[in-house]
Amino acid sequence: MYPVSEAFLRAVQENTRRYYWTGRITTKGGAVYPFGYEDIVKGSGYIFAQCCGSAEIELGTVYAAEMGVTLFSQVDRYTLDGAKVELFYHLRVEGGGFEEVPMGIFEVSEANRRLHCLELKAYDYMLRFEKSFNGFESVGNAWAFLELCCKACGVEIENTQGEIEGMPNGRELLSIYPENDIGTYRDVLFFVGQVLGGFFCINRRGRLELRKYGAEPVLEVQGRHRFSSSFSDFITRYTAVSSTNLRTQTAEYYGLEVDDGLTMNLGVNPLLQFGLEETRRQLCGNILADLAAVNYVPFDSSTIGNPALDLGDVLTFTGGQADGEQMTCITSFQCRIGGRQSLKCVGKNPRLAQAKSKNDKNISGLLNQIEAGKVGIHTFTNASAYVVAEDRVRVISIEFAAKEETHVQFFGQVVLDVRAAQVERRACASGSVVVPVPVAGAGGGTGGGVAVGAVSGDGEEAGSAGDDGGTGESTENVTVEVELPVIWTEDGQAAVFVTYELNDSEILAHRPVETWGSGRHILSLYYPIDGLVPNITNTFNVYLRMEGGTGKIETGGCIASISGQGMAAAAAWDGTVTVEEPMRRFALGGGLGMKVFAGDMGIETMELVQRSYGDSMGKVLIGAFGKPFEIG
Repeated sequence: MYPVSEAFLRAVQENTRRYYWTGRITTKGGAVYPFGYEDIVKGSGYIFAQCCGSAEIELGTVYAAEMGVTLFSQVDRYTLDGAKVELFYHLRVEGGGFEEVPMGIFEVSEANRRLHCLELKAYDYMLRFEKSFNGFESVGNAWAFLELCCKACGVEIENTQGEIEGMPNGRELLSIYPENDIGTYRDVLFFVGQVLGGFFCINRRGRLELRKYGAEPVLEVQGRHRFSSSFSDFITRYTAVSSTNLRTQTAEYYGLEVDDGLTMNLGVNPLLQFGLEETRRQLCGNILADLAAVNYVPFDSSTIGNPALDLGDVLTFTGGQADGEQMTCITSFQCRIGGRQSLKCVGKNPRLAQAKSKNDKNISGLLNQIEAGKVGIHTFTNASAYVVAEDRVRVISIEFAAKEETHVQFFGQVVLDVRAAQVERRACASGSVVVPVPVAGAGGGTGGGVAVGAVSGDGEEAGSAGDDGGTGESTENVTVEVELPVIWTEDGQAAVFVTYELNDSEILAHRPVETWGSGRHILSLYYPIDGLVPNITNTFNVYLRMEGGTGKIETGGCIASISGQGMAAAAAWDGTVTVEEPMRRFALGGGLGMKVFAGDMGIETMELVQRSYGDSMGKVLIGAFGKPFEIG
């Protein structure tokens, strides 16, 4: 529920109330057109929002709210494409003042002109997420994916990073692999919402907000507040979830100890694939714990209306045929401007679940089969920002496999914001300088004149030209060749070094290097990969390091792909486990300084069994010598 005062809650439940609506239209050009209650055609305005379908409770939903209104206005409809419409509800409270409640921010999708009226239909910012996601392969936690989506679509997040990461699955590392059902950023939000056990909506401030189904009622709806109502004779509750595993082609089932309710089918969630069984069990168990809060009686009611109510609010109904001890939840509402408010909660009957199998294993055909001659592609984008400096950073990592021996091609593009280090420049400026030098005049005496700087007989210097002594001296221009040192500071050149790595083996034959000044630059990458071994998971990594400056890569700044014929739809895990433990710089004793220390351990469990362990250290600086050397 939108936070309102106690006076508002008392006034909204009175038999009579005094209220009015206002709004304003802001075009893309910045023009603002406010309108009042008298400008709204009676019975034409409405706001409709929902977080579930028409039959059952859902997780991860990303429904857009709809607004429609007809105005007595002469605003040019051709200027309203994509315009922003804001609505406000004003209710008179104790003391005679009016309390304002914002009803949402919408963007105009359709504007029709009648003789004296203007018809508007608009939707909230959820439609901004209808942008192509391109099936990028990404790795990150839930917050990283939300930040990526909101940044790409221009929508702010209401939840904080701490709130998201504080949820049961908020800190888990999630992965998106190619050949999935993701088409838009809205699909990404749907799957993230499932993992977090909630649903997404655009709140009244125009921000993306994750909400969860709760168990604490926020309001009691009495019989005198309802015009009509219908309540089900069952309680919708969930005691199990099932999730499709692409690798085993089965629907994995996770239930509570007392499993006598409905089963939520999560379908094929790309974020719940390719993990260990224990990890999947933990993720689905956390989702089930959030879903277990659903214990609602489905209903449909027409009420006098409370504009402060929101999606996901838990209510209790009393009076008439309602059972005051049972809870329900708003899964959809329609608020008429100047009219009634319709509330609804959907849900299935748990008794009907007993007639169906809880664990349907007949999901053949879910795996994408490799067709002869079909070109496969694995794509990647970064879900986290990177800073490239002297120590190399892995910015791209793609896993792929091939059905047959073939060759593939790697393409990548990285956008870096480079800040080159300041360098001191020295130079020598040379040139000719003309200096006027005084000389003795011809009429001053018999001896040819006095030299410059000469001293007279009484110990004083002889006067120069123009002195009262009347020596008659003049000047002569003398050219002198001079050289002066010049020192200044300017931006230097930052060099970025690229290292390719295939299956933990560094590729030494090709090491691209780019040199840039300060500014934003695009680094284009390409490498052909020949002789792939079939049915083996391969990993291609790209590392960057920079000398003479630093570079920053924003979230989504790296895009890459590996494509070729005969590639598998999804790379199967081959049993390789890689462990990395980086350490910051530390000093030992009399000046032995180490910048990076990392250890990698891998175990292969395919037909060709490989077991190996390796330690690697970066540059080691020894104070007594001051010269870095490599230790492998």
